[in-house]
Amino acid sequence: MENTTNDLTAIGRDYSHIKGWGIDADPKNDPTYPIRNRPDGFVGQDEQRGYTWERPTQQPVDVEVLRSIERPTVSAVFGTSTPPSGLSGAIRRYAFKYSESEYGHWLPLLLADRVNMVEGIIDDFKRGHVPNIFAERGWKAEWKHDPQGLTKKVLIGAAVTAAVFVLLRRKK
Repeated sequence: MENTTNDLTAIGRDYSHIKGWGIDADPKNDPTYPIRNRPDGFVGQDEQRGYTWERPTQQPVDVEVLRSIERPTVSAVFGTSTPPSGLSGAIRRYAFKYSESEYGHWLPLLLADRVNMVEGIIDDFKRGHVPNIFAERGWKAEWKHDPQGLTKKVLIGAAVTAAVFVLLRRKK
């Protein structure tokens, strides 16, 4: 069924009360007009699916690349600066078992970013480099523009760290 501005109840529900609903339904007001109506007559079902363009040369896959379960293949070009590794990599691999429309995909990825930050600090110490956390976290700017907020963050962080330390010491 073709959607038109007069056919806002196509599914049996009236969405006309939603501002902007059906704004793209009028074929005369189609922003893709110059592309969709090509003079060479290349409009067809294959073009709508994106099969009329030539796929770029596949970048060689020489490191582990995580891909969405919605994609049948790896993207033609992808980033390889930090392939998944350690605990954060395991969390990322777990996240990519779920669809991108689920919390089971995005929440573990957020957690993996935080874990990766801690892994980076540990790696710095292993290499004999003491990280300048004050500068890396942007605390100089925060101290200048929001000293109360920074003080609150540091105090809360210290309290949580102390509580964890005390709980771990009690178990021993």
